[in-house]
Amino acid sequence: MSDIIRKQTGSRMSQVVIHQGVAYLSGQVCPDYLTHSPSIEEQTRSVLSGIDQLLAEAGTDKSRLLTAQIWLADVEEFDRMNGVWEQWIDPRNPPARATCGVTLGHPNVRVEITVTAAA
Repeated sequence: MSDIIRKQTGSRMSQVVIHQGVAYLSGQVCPDYLTHSPSIEEQTRSVLSGIDQLLAEAGTDKSRLLTAQIWLADVEEFDRMNGVWEQWIDPRNPPARATCGVTLGHPNVRVEITVTAAA
């Protein structure tokens, strides 16, 4: 049986779980959402920066992404979010991706992103 490594574990979830060479990240949101409501671009940049940090902690990076799931509070912001995404993503190694519009857990949260990556 292979080991399961959990990082930044709390009572509800782990921010990263690594198993059999794959790093699974929990859904990431902009940490500033409680104090104000940054634009979709600012939130996306913040989330992707946090994903970079978690991937590094897991010993991997965005060039090794396998999948990405993106949830938007307003699908009208799809193109604006994609503008930031396309500047961030490794264009030689894009992951499989799905994006959908949903009601997120707080009215100030405009985007939530989760990824899996080869570790």
